[in-house]
Amino acid sequence: MIEARRLHILRAVADHRTVTAAAAALYLTPSAVSQQLSALEQETGHRLVERGAKGVRLTPAGEILLSHTNAVLARLERAEAELAAYGSGQAGTVTVASFATGIALVVAPAVAALAGSAPGIRIRVQDAEGDASLPMVLDRQVDVAVAVEYRGAPPADDPRLTHVPLYAEPFDAVVPVAHRLTDAPEVPLAELAKDPWIGPYPGNPCHDVVVLACENAGFQPRMEHSSDDFRAVVALASAGAGVALVPRSALHGTDLTGVVVRPVDGVAPTRRVFAAVRRGAEDHPLIRPVLDALREAARA
Repeated sequence: MIEARRLHILRAVADHRTVTAAAAALYLTPSAVSQQLSALEQETGHRLVERGAKGVRLTPAGEILLSHTNAVLARLERAEAELAAYGSGQAGTVTVASFATGIALVVAPAVAALAGSAPGIRIRVQDAEGDASLPMVLDRQVDVAVAVEYRGAPPADDPRLTHVPLYAEPFDAVVPVAHRLTDAPEVPLAELAKDPWIGPYPGNPCHDVVVLACENAGFQPRMEHSSDDFRAVVALASAGAGVALVPRSALHGTDLTGVVVRPVDGVAPTRRVFAAVRRGAEDHPLIRPVLDALREAARA
């Protein structure tokens, strides 16, 4: 008989590629993870992982078991949801991880709405970029992630996750007031090819959006300054340090003294925001109201 908790460990090792990283995500010791993998191999009668200089990879037998693992764990999540519904499940804690603007735009309004409509549900919020929040959901560190689509992100049909689209917003060009394009009604990105740039660090999903937009315009942006805080990005642009692309909602409440904000000429780069939960958990009586509240906040 295969133990479900060992399947969860197998998936974590497949996701993180090393026993050490999987152990850290699961709050276990590397030796405990190795022991559970060995036990799983004994249960199945197959070698499931191979260790090499670059980490751990699944054997063909391990890949077969992983394909079933995603379905099994989703069914267990669904079973937990139905059992919680049977026991009413009207009170409990849901942990939500989101990037800062997402917290302001949809998470905080959802928290306020749930305080009136579902007072038994307590929301705990953690600030995390999208590339961090999705692994946190898969590793059961949080229940819900509010994340941004980015290159390398799990796709919408990933068997481990259920995606709930929330909203999409364009990026606007932010240039110093003395910039040569301040009088242009719209900014062609190709005209900024030789400018110094300010933007998020690599790994931040917004960094991917900016770089991809510039690549589509025919150039690689020269990132002179980096910050994941868009208030700092705008402040540097105000100081004449460079130009930037900033999500429109991140400009709300930001001091725009010293800069000019213009829409991008043509098809504007866009960040698409969604909520994600472990597949099967979307109907949990604690999680469903949270997803509904996030969708309603996004519509508003």
